[in-house]
Amino acid sequence: MSAKSIAQIALITAVMCVLGPLSIPIGPVPISLTPLAVFLGVYILGMKKGTLAYLIYLLIGFAGAPVLSGYTGGAAKLLGPTGGYLFGFIFMALIGGFFIDKFYSRIPVQALGMFLGLVVCYIFGTLWLAHEAGMSLPAAAAAGVWPFVGLDCLKIAASIALGRAVRSGLERAGLLEVAH
Repeated sequence: MSAKSIAQIALITAVMCVLGPLSIPIGPVPISLTPLAVFLGVYILGMKKGTLAYLIYLLIGFAGAPVLSGYTGGAAKLLGPTGGYLFGFIFMALIGGFFIDKFYSRIPVQALGMFLGLVVCYIFGTLWLAHEAGMSLPAAAAAGVWPFVGLDCLKIAASIALGRAVRSGLERAGLLEVAH
């Protein structure tokens, strides 16, 4: 991996560390900017490097740095009630990033792929929340999915608009090379 790629991944990881902790607690699952940060990362860097940036962010949080929602960190956060969403973001990044990379000129297809990735994240998160919190699946979905769908769709739209502008600018400046 080139020094340029390492620097790009580090920069996006830093963006995730800034956006990830910003959240509004509304119940067992907070409103968080982490989905926006993850989608931005894969939109700007592509599936592989964007997912790697998220994995590094997750490891930083696992190590105890307060970079996860609500300025928390540590193994207890990753293994707690919302840990399924944190691990689900890995698959969200892979699926969303795949659609971004493979269908770069087709924004509606990208948005659909990003939404599919979000649904997979919701599934992981809901199953884990139900298990950890002793909730039924409908109750876990009511706490961890339904209040967030609209906001998360807005995050997808924002990440497409912002990610496309940033990625295009970086490519024009010769600072980023992403196949599309």
